[in-house]
Amino acid sequence: MTHTFPSRGRAAVLPRSRSLLHAMAGVLLYLLLTAFAHAHGVAEGDKGYIQEISGTHLLPFTYLGAKHMVTGYDHLLFLAGVIFFLYKLKDIALYVSLFAIGHSVTMLYGVYAGVNVNAYLIDAIIGLSVVYKALDNLGAFQRWFGVQPNTKAATLIFGLFHGFGLAAKIQEFEIARDGLLPNLLAFNVGVEIGQLLALGAILIAMGFWRRTAGFFQHAYTANVAMMCAGFMLIGYQLTGLFVS
Repeated sequence: MTHTFPSRGRAAVLPRSRSLLHAMAGVLLYLLLTAFAHAHGVAEGDKGYIQEISGTHLLPFTYLGAKHMVTGYDHLLFLAGVIFFLYKLKDIALYVSLFAIGHSVTMLYGVYAGVNVNAYLIDAIIGLSVVYKALDNLGAFQRWFGVQPNTKAATLIFGLFHGFGLAAKIQEFEIARDGLLPNLLAFNVGVEIGQLLALGAILIAMGFWRRTAGFFQHAYTANVAMMCAGFMLIGYQLTGLFVS
């Protein structure tokens, strides 16, 4: 689902767009600095706890799943892009469900089957998903190529890559094989809980924002900022891939 931004009156809203861009740049800088500090890592306390236990521990893994999603800036950026121009609850539910199905399948498969994926490469693809969704929201594919990609299929496919990203993080915990499947299911439940909590906060903020007169002009700036953040994530992860 895309939206074509109006070009008329763009100059009149430039000062407000600049102010919004500065604010977003600050937020994105904070997120990226946080990413640099914690890239591919898990909290040492969480990692130590998981390494010391074995057997089924549903509540701790549910908590870890929710924590990872709520603090997963890359997942949340993509999710925010997906729902950016979705107004009907049924449409939001459909797209979020497709994303959830995608990342659940590959997360569970990746960890349970012991699939080793390069975390830097997967995270670079996740950054690419953010760029794609921002460009889609800007209507770039229609203007450049005269075609509109299937947004539902794209959400599902990128969800699969996000799931491999989750799997790479879980494998860092070095989880015991004893009780692995129920613990993974609990982690996935936690991810969905965290996703719903984050989604609720995003929707509340979007609801207030959409009521403002300059929403569409500001939305243009926001998606450009989102695209830039995606490119920065790609560049950072590829740098990590080549120097690691």
